[in-house]
Amino acid sequence: MAKKLPLRMCTGCGEMKAKKEMIRVLKTPEDEIVIDTTGKKNGRGAYVCCSLDCLQKAIKTRGLERSLKVSIPKELVETLEKEMILLESGKKEGI
Repeated sequence: MAKKLPLRMCTGCGEMKAKKEMIRVLKTPEDEIVIDTTGKKNGRGAYVCCSLDCLQKAIKTRGLERSLKVSIPKELVETLEKEMILLESGKKEGI
C-alpha cells in the first residue's frame, strides 16, 4: 500500500499540496514568527507555497495572521519576504 502524503493548504492561494513542497511559517511559544525550514519546530504553524506571490497573498488577505492567531508587524513581513526570496533562489539552484 502506498504511503499517504500529508497535505497542507496554502494560506495564500488556498491550494492543497504535499507538506514537503511547502514552507512552514511558525509562531513559537515565545510568540516569535519564523520560517521553519525543518517543519519540526514547536509552535503553531501555517503553510505557504514556496513562492513570494503566495506569501504576499497570505499577508494581504490576512490568511497568515488568521492561521497563526497573531498580528504580523511590517518589519517581520519584510524579513519573511527576504527569507522567501532566498529560499526561492536556493531551490532554483538545487540547494
